[in-house]
Amino acid sequence: MSGSPRAPTRPRDFPRRSLWWFALPAGALVLLWAAPIAALLLRGASANLVQYLRDPMVQHALRLSLVTSAAASLIAVVCGTPLAYSLARWEFPGRRTIESLIDLTLVLPPAVVGVALLIAFGRRGLFGPALGAIGVSLPFTTVAVVMAQLFVAAPFFVRAARIAFDAIAPQIEEAAAILGASPWQLVRFIMLPMARRGLLAGLILCWTRALSEFGATILFAGNMPGRTQTMPLAIYLGFESNVGVALALSVILLGVSAVLLFALRRFEREPILS
Repeated sequence: MSGSPRAPTRPRDFPRRSLWWFALPAGALVLLWAAPIAALLLRGASANLVQYLRDPMVQHALRLSLVTSAAASLIAVVCGTPLAYSLARWEFPGRRTIESLIDLTLVLPPAVVGVALLIAFGRRGLFGPALGAIGVSLPFTTVAVVMAQLFVAAPFFVRAARIAFDAIAPQIEEAAAILGASPWQLVRFIMLPMARRGLLAGLILCWTRALSEFGATILFAGNMPGRTQTMPLAIYLGFESNVGVALALSVILLGVSAVLLFALRRFEREPILS
């Protein structure tokens, strides 16, 4: 019958004669990703990494990276969650400008971010004299490390959180309001639990990006061991002084990134409601 619905079509078998046109370029790109990681793991397995892990430089860089990236991620969650909720639910003046600003921070080169932070908060920067008048100096401090990490990593959390809040039907909020839920109860018991998967995924992306930040940190915070030298900066310095230290830190950073990626995939497979 002409009026009967058409059965869904199945994808055709891939023609074998065309396979190489797809396999060769795709395989080359996969090889470009896999070969350096495999080489790093093989070299790390053959080296005495335990010896380098005892190096004070490695321990200080590892400790500083974990502390500063955790602080930057925490600030991103505390400040970014209300921002993401506002962007997802309300129309207000400047909303489009804020959205464009978030997108811009995602694509800015890290070196540009470092220069911008220096021009804004350096001693001779736009806000430098005002900060100096109250005895605050931000550049080349641990606080500067957190600021650089927060600048480049927070947009990842805000975008993921906004998508999570956008996915919640407005009718759920309306029903909760009709039943007498206060705004705080709505957010605490309905919105946050329903958006938790996206929030946790955004947190992991934010933490991973903060942990790997290099360009903005070295320009705004410097590379001072024990004070501003994070793991990426110590890796850079290690290639000039001690390749073993750079190798040890690279393997550690790769391992931490793999664990965070596993956690992210776990949250993505988790049911929204449980």
